Amino acid sequence: MIYIQQLFNNTVLVAGVLGWLTAQVLKAIIYTIVNKSFDFSRLVGDGGMPSGHSATVAAMATAAGMTFGLDSYQFAITAMLAIIVMHDAMGVRQETGKQTKVIKEMAAFIETMGKDISDEEKLKEFVGHTPFQVAVGGALGILLGVLISI
Repeated sequence: MIYIQQLFNNTVLVAGVLGWLTAQVLKAIIYTIVNKSFDFSRLVGDGGMPSGHSATVAAMATAAGMTFGLDSYQFAITAMLAIIVMHDAMGVRQETGKQTKVIKEMAAFIETMGKDISDEEKLKEFVGHTPFQVAVGGALGILLGVLISI
């Protein structure tokens, strides 16, 4: 029982989980408003607005900085992790999403020629983020990190 209490008292962990959860719920709400249909996969899926990856790592870095100080190794580790994750989310992963879109168009063309493509062969298009989605996720994470740490 003490382990559960320790987990809930871990400000950095709670901030990260809350950052991810808040971003995912907002992502599902925004997707529903824009597309006028609810898609459950937006609650747990990658890509979209705001970036759950960015919200998670920014919340953790902010909470670590506020809890342990900006000169602590805890802040240094979480800040560097945040930079790497956020850069990756809008770099490599965004390009993967663009490539997936082109491949899906090619697959649709192939299907028009009579060849079926199984669900396992189909690719996810939502995998990366635009710089704006990363920035909004980062801002959301910083806000939540501050709120958790006060």
